[in-house]
Amino acid sequence: MAAIRTEAAPVPERPPERHDAQAFTRALVEGLRSPLSYPHAAGCVEVLETHISYVVLAGDFAYKVRKPVRLPFLDFTTLAARQRDCEEELRLNRRFAPALYRGVVPITGSPDAPRVEGAGEAIEYAVRMGRFDPHLLLDALARAGELRGADIDRLASAIARLHAQAPPAPATAPFGTSALVLRQALDNFSALRAADDAATGGLAQTLREWTLLEHARLEPVLEARRRAGFVRDGHGDLHLGNVVMQDGEPVPFDCIEFDPALRVIDTMSDVAFTWMDLQHHGMPAWAARFLDRYMEATGDSGGLRVLRFFAVYRALVRAKVAALGAPAADAWAKARACLELAAGIAAPPPAMLVLMHGLSGSGKTRVSTHLVEALGAVRLRSDVERKRRRGLDALARSASPVGGGLYAPHEVEGTYQRLMELAAEVLDAGYAAIVDATFLKRAQREPFERLARERDVPCAIVACEAPEAELRRRLAIRAAALADASEADAQVLSLQLTAREPLTAEEERVAVHVDTAREGAAREAADALLRRL
Repeated sequence: MAAIRTEAAPVPERPPERHDAQAFTRALVEGLRSPLSYPHAAGCVEVLETHISYVVLAGDFAYKVRKPVRLPFLDFTTLAARQRDCEEELRLNRRFAPALYRGVVPITGSPDAPRVEGAGEAIEYAVRMGRFDPHLLLDALARAGELRGADIDRLASAIARLHAQAPPAPATAPFGTSALVLRQALDNFSALRAADDAATGGLAQTLREWTLLEHARLEPVLEARRRAGFVRDGHGDLHLGNVVMQDGEPVPFDCIEFDPALRVIDTMSDVAFTWMDLQHHGMPAWAARFLDRYMEATGDSGGLRVLRFFAVYRALVRAKVAALGAPAADAWAKARACLELAAGIAAPPPAMLVLMHGLSGSGKTRVSTHLVEALGAVRLRSDVERKRRRGLDALARSASPVGGGLYAPHEVEGTYQRLMELAAEVLDAGYAAIVDATFLKRAQREPFERLARERDVPCAIVACEAPEAELRRRLAIRAAALADASEADAQVLSLQLTAREPLTAEEERVAVHVDTAREGAAREAADALLRRL
């Protein structure tokens, strides 16, 4: 097989192609149905179609051919433009899916007898990709009920890595400005104006007004995040259909290459698409888990203030795409479903503050994981934030002695102070906050209880308990696994047993006790907290 080209030779600019260019491309794609068109075994060739491309599935490969179309956000009407876009797609997607993107290849011959990588002048170009099982796309796994919690954790980690490695937009670049964010958001409503009230129930206009008001409120936040480097060259289209499981890992692909203004965006806009799409698939618990893991990996608590705005924007993008499918019978039904999802995101449930409480090994993190999913909450872990304050990874071993290093009294006090600052951010952004720490001292709990009173939100204490022998067994297993941020051991537990202060009578009135050795206790705790909202 001929070598795959990764850098096509420059193609001179040509005038826009003749008026039958789309017919030419359709004929070419029909020609590519022949297995003889390929330098490799092709088997039964299949063709998929999107708004702007054809994807030809042949043997072990997929070939993405652009349509010669001009839209408000792209112009593929010349061969040179299509070649450039193929090269850009290859360059950008190799950042996170190098094994999937194989190269850019010329198509020669004629529409009736095309040859991939054949001799002669190119009549078209295509991106060559490795073919994958479509059942391994995350949206397919979600529909089949096969998306697991571990998959969600890995997805959040993958996106956190993507954002950490992506370069921030230069300060002089016109990307991610608050003005551009508003213009992109309002563009969604152009296609929805065609709907009458019977089709959308007036939701489109209501959401347009919400968008204007929310943008005005967030404008300084958006600009501050841009200055702080949160506008990055990311993905731009991170819904579940653009992530595939490969070797047990979620791999994003098909980022937006044709318009950098849709890709060089606030990192929370990328996150919001995935978060929204999990809810769109009827998986709010997985959406909460995804956000929790992303926040734990990045520490971007400030991004919570803009998450809902971007999630509504993403739901409206989906509504617009559905509306553009009219007059198909179900087009407006799909659009309305997306509008209803956007309206639900725009009206969040009441916030609350939950303090986990208990000795090391008592199951606080396991129970709080269940609470995150049940409450749609954001969790703050002392074991993670303690290390983040000192620039350490969550799983790093600090080798701190008991009562020293990261666990010296002033460090413990600083960690609790940081947790309270973060909890205030979470509550102010309109989310339930779960603070996962031991909270063994009354002096540690009282400032958080005061914070809840100041923010006028319910406060609850989830007290996790288990027999001492069980606590020591769990700590030994955890220490051997080295897979948790906590470094507590049996010596730490012994000190905690002598130093802990019981809950006061007032605290007991808002406490939920959880025997973590008992099956189903975490679910009962979540139900008890939900009744308090």
